[in-house]
Amino acid sequence: MNDPLILAIDQGTTNTKALLVSGRGEIVTSTSFPMQVVYPKPGWAEQSAEHIWRTVVQAIAGSVAKAEGRPIAGLAISNQRESVIVWDAKTGEPIGPCVIWQCRRSSEACAALRAAGHEPEVVKRTGLGLDPMFPATKLAWLIDSVPGARRRAERGELRAGTVDSWLIWKLTGGVHATDHSNASRTQLFNLQTLAWDGELAELFGVPLRLLAEILPSDGEFGATAAQATALAAGTPICAVLGDSHAALYGHGFREPNRVKVTCGTGSSLMLVTPARVQSRHGLSSTIAWSKGPIVLHALEGNILVSGLAAAYVTRLLGLPDEAALTSLAQQVPSSDGVVFVPALAGLGAPHWRDSARGIISGMTLGTAPAHLARAVLEAIALQIRDVFTAMQSDLGAELPSIAVDGGASRNDFLMQMLADLLDRPVIRGACTEVSALGVARLAGEALGIWAADGERETTTFRPRMPASERQAIVSQWRDAIARAVFAPGAAGPTTTARSLDR
Repeated sequence: MNDPLILAIDQGTTNTKALLVSGRGEIVTSTSFPMQVVYPKPGWAEQSAEHIWRTVVQAIAGSVAKAEGRPIAGLAISNQRESVIVWDAKTGEPIGPCVIWQCRRSSEACAALRAAGHEPEVVKRTGLGLDPMFPATKLAWLIDSVPGARRRAERGELRAGTVDSWLIWKLTGGVHATDHSNASRTQLFNLQTLAWDGELAELFGVPLRLLAEILPSDGEFGATAAQATALAAGTPICAVLGDSHAALYGHGFREPNRVKVTCGTGSSLMLVTPARVQSRHGLSSTIAWSKGPIVLHALEGNILVSGLAAAYVTRLLGLPDEAALTSLAQQVPSSDGVVFVPALAGLGAPHWRDSARGIISGMTLGTAPAHLARAVLEAIALQIRDVFTAMQSDLGAELPSIAVDGGASRNDFLMQMLADLLDRPVIRGACTEVSALGVARLAGEALGIWAADGERETTTFRPRMPASERQAIVSQWRDAIARAVFAPGAAGPTTTARSLDR
């Protein structure tokens, strides 16, 4: 067969992946390269922007080779969000690292803005509370920490953006663009005007001329430059989405009250809303995606450490891999009161406590490594439960089920645990690479070559835990969260965080 293919790049924190997808929604081939996160100081997290680009080049080369001559009609990009890069406008060379979404180096800047009373207006305009996860304060840090960078930024000699913008620039040889979904995560984008906000840029100390042109998610983002990659020059980039938004699109959720969770290094719960929802329970208003002039809003809860928690405890226990962690967890019928709060980079939604730190509680002389292994998997599920509960409170309605994707969703034991602790069915598709499939679908629709139907094989995990057991686990979790959140020295609550009545 010689049907045209879509090349979907899924650039994540842990891996850079490239999938060749047919117009029927079939994954023809996939290529993956690992990424490394560097932690130069406590709370800091960064990656090499050049390494990100090299892995994309390698992934594209592998995909083109595997295409075996089949035409590649277009390129689609799904990317890790809230990670920022600043580069030279002439040479394209980054002036510093990619400061990723996990990084807390701008905590003091966020605290100062909060103390000055700016958070309510920031939330009103952007839907996002003041937290170092979001790029605005990290971007200001980058241009202030590199000698001469602020002066160069003000003269228009630098460009800045999230990972999608960096990749578009490199692929095209100089197009500076982003889409609505990624722009809405920067804390410089106004949800009302759907444009960069000059007053916010001034507040955060970010020159507007650094920022990219905002296009629809299915817009024309330029074409690949000659010799930039193994792709033929002129291959159009016709879809760009933040990874969580791409996963929501990939699940086919276009109407309210259908929620998905992407379980990766961190986790994101997201659902489409008929209009912007102002959260009262620590969630974020954001843009789901845009198609031409149509812009859809969404409600999201971001968990900072989920799959990463399993990787962390795997190393802590000296286990060979995370499959061994799951096997160990299954050796005991319960965590025996042990609770692990993975606030290894503070706590995200719905608590938003930057100063929270990870704790292990409930240990006795009878505690074994298997209890800790089980507790960390419970923590992943319980964090999702907290956000799920906050979503129901904001919507004033019960959510009937949850769809899952991402690497951790392959873990049957964890998915059953999630169903038990949510007391809701958990639905997993046959393919867990939903972010790549979602942005490929958007590109295929833009190109007019998408012919796949929405029916896919699924596995459903149904709750089977007795209510009394679930209530006991949740009660222990609440107590542990309170210790992590309200420990001596912890910052007070933000204006977006509220205690949840569960």
